[in-house]
Amino acid sequence: MSHPTLPAAACSALSRALDEPFAGSAATATAWLCLEQPGPWGRDALTQSHLDTGLAGELATRAAGTGVRVVLIRRPGPHPDRHRPAPRRVYLAHTAPGTSFLRAATLADPKQLLDLDFTAAGAGSDGGLGDAPAGPLLLVCTNGRRDVCCAVAGRPVASGLADEFGDAVWECTHIGGHRFAPTALLLPTGYTYGDVNVERGRALLTEPGVITDRCRGRSTFAPAGQAAELAVRDLIGCTDPDALRVSERDSRWRVAHVDGRAWTVNVEAVPTSPDRPASCGAAPGPTTAYTIVDIS
Repeated sequence: MSHPTLPAAACSALSRALDEPFAGSAATATAWLCLEQPGPWGRDALTQSHLDTGLAGELATRAAGTGVRVVLIRRPGPHPDRHRPAPRRVYLAHTAPGTSFLRAATLADPKQLLDLDFTAAGAGSDGGLGDAPAGPLLLVCTNGRRDVCCAVAGRPVASGLADEFGDAVWECTHIGGHRFAPTALLLPTGYTYGDVNVERGRALLTEPGVITDRCRGRSTFAPAGQAAELAVRDLIGCTDPDALRVSERDSRWRVAHVDGRAWTVNVEAVPTSPDRPASCGAAPGPTTAYTIVDIS
């Protein structure tokens, strides 16, 4: 169903009208580094914001190839175009099942992040950064300069949830998949969701297990592996986020339960039809959907 405040030609409205599957569309990252950056964000938010451009470039360079994805976050609400050199909230999450964690810290200067070992963070080290917050963190993409759907559809969701859950909810920069807006990332597990509203966001923050409805996948896994894991979860009714492990074997995916059970999942990457824009203003083209052929 199209979002009521978006035109029918918006990329997320078209995706919803075409009933595009969500599974397998999450960005891939073993760790997420979330840096508070108030004010407006440009299309390339890390370098097009009030964050020092030299620091932005250095963070991007250090994160490359480590499995760490850097996103900017800000409190929901108005974002006046002025510099605010205040302390910054920072979160680091590792998303691997069984070893996931979330750490939170307040930095006097974001340049302190240059002390972080990005390679170690991608491999599962917290680097001594901060403390574990009381509960999960939900990031809602609102980067309107990247895609209008994220701003129009995402900001009311972030605002409504922040009124109820406070600092457990933040606006964030691009996490992939504009056409599934409103999109949200749940940390520390890394499960990513599309078509999020306040009711579904509330469930993500309060229900203890994995919700597979409109789930795009766990960022720990490659896209086809994301689809395989979600298919097995639905098959066996598994909600424990730490119960399943995913690996690729001979172009098929093995999903293993910690209790010793295992399934082989044949996942086919299928070009979607008809063509559709990947984001608002982009030319229509094929995208990829992940179809479960069989599970044995």
